[in-house]
Amino acid sequence: MAKIIDGKKISQEIKDELKERVAALKEKGVEVTLAVIQVGSNPASTVYVGNKKKACAYVGIKSLAYELPEETTEAELLELVEKLNKDDSVNGILVQLPLPKHIDEDKVIKTISPEKDVDGFHPESVGKLSIGQKGYVSCTPAGIIQLLKRSDIEIDGKECVIIGRSNIVGKPMAMLLLRENGTVTITHSHTKDLKEVTRRADILIVAIGRTKFVTADYIKEGAVVIDVGMDRDENGKLCGDVDFADVEPKAGAITPVPGGVGPMTIAMLMHNCVSGTENFSITKFSGGTK
Repeated sequence: MAKIIDGKKISQEIKDELKERVAALKEKGVEVTLAVIQVGSNPASTVYVGNKKKACAYVGIKSLAYELPEETTEAELLELVEKLNKDDSVNGILVQLPLPKHIDEDKVIKTISPEKDVDGFHPESVGKLSIGQKGYVSCTPAGIIQLLKRSDIEIDGKECVIIGRSNIVGKPMAMLLLRENGTVTITHSHTKDLKEVTRRADILIVAIGRTKFVTADYIKEGAVVIDVGMDRDENGKLCGDVDFADVEPKAGAITPVPGGVGPMTIAMLMHNCVSGTENFSITKFSGGTK
């Protein structure tokens, strides 16, 4: 029987810690403010934005919501981002992705000031991560590191395998595991003998967006399995990239879907907002996450 890594419980611990830090900032007259921009009414984006607002309210972060119509032009969106960049009362800017097809996401991400890039997507944030400098880290990979650490799972010296090489999860995940002295392999659609590689893993992180792709024959006995996927099975039920029922008896520890990685992403977004505000108010910004 695998140990179930409870993302709901760990994310709640983090939010409770942040609540205290926000209260301490308020005592010094500093208010943490996050601007959230949504263009259009993508149903999944609306749910995510709603969850972010709830988390802000719980932690004590002021959230500014900009809900723009689908037909908003790229120039109008960039103008709003520039305005928020210059607004000293705003500590973090988040543009909910995906954006409508007529807007260049890369251009929007690059327009957000690196000092307010709480998603950790700006090339400067990514560059700092790759050379080991302080800066904002993409929320999902940062959340996975917290899941492992707070579950007393050793990373140092362990064989860590990631399935998936996206800019949002796979690549920053590799950098963070390296930072913790893991021995890291990234696998992807061109990897030969994938099972042979994944069966070496002490820690396997799966982020490919393919329903129940990883079965028990992909892992070794006692491996830690982190499922980043958020899919729906043939019955419309939420599930991940890992076949939980098949893998759980063989794993040493595993994250469920839902209730594993998902809650951590929002908790780490809150963490980035608070850490960035603390650093900015003390040292005119020295980086987001530890």
